[in-house]
Amino acid sequence: MLELRNVSTSYGQVSMLRNVSLNLRKGELVCLLGPNGAGKSTTFKALSGQLPLDGGEVQLMGQEVARIGTENIGALGVGFVPEGRRLFPSLTVRENLKLAYDASRSKARFDERLETTYSLFPRVQERMAQQVRTMSGGEQAMVALARALIGDPELLIMDEPSLGLSPKLIDEYFETVARIHAEGKTILLIEQNAEKALSIADRGYLLVRGQIAVEGSRESMLSDDTIRHMYL
Repeated sequence: MLELRNVSTSYGQVSMLRNVSLNLRKGELVCLLGPNGAGKSTTFKALSGQLPLDGGEVQLMGQEVARIGTENIGALGVGFVPEGRRLFPSLTVRENLKLAYDASRSKARFDERLETTYSLFPRVQERMAQQVRTMSGGEQAMVALARALIGDPELLIMDEPSLGLSPKLIDEYFETVARIHAEGKTILLIEQNAEKALSIADRGYLLVRGQIAVEGSRESMLSDDTIRHMYL
């Protein structure tokens, strides 16, 4: 459902990703870990078509991202939770959800998708008419996840979703992500919180200085000396 093949990128003369390859199969929850500056958000920008590649290829749902364009990815059945939420602060919760629904080209009616959203995020129903900028960070994180799911995507890609959340909210958030995965969603979780990410992932990759340093199952990642030293 997602494949990066020898992807290299740069910002001007500064090389960021160097021959990064990873893949995600249907039904998996895979995490991409790495310290600050490792290239995690650059990977997100590359796989979502926001950053041109110096080399390699990105495929989403069997389509080459460079050919289809970022604006058409949602219609393939892909939902995004970008770093920092990237909600529209002056719009209401409902308006944020409707924009994502329209981009997804979902075959279900918007009201039907809202009912499913309410079952997963009960508090969203209470805040539908509220402007996003008046909400707490935890509430905005919930709305950003609801927005990514409103079109019923097959693949969910999340970039640092726990950033800025309290420890309690992080626990709740990861429980929700695990529940979404259990219901059949395929998920790529790009995350700095290695312990939490690996607790719910099937397998993972560790990105260091723009290159994949370690990859393997959850169990092998948890026991890897490099990861234990850096994170655990």
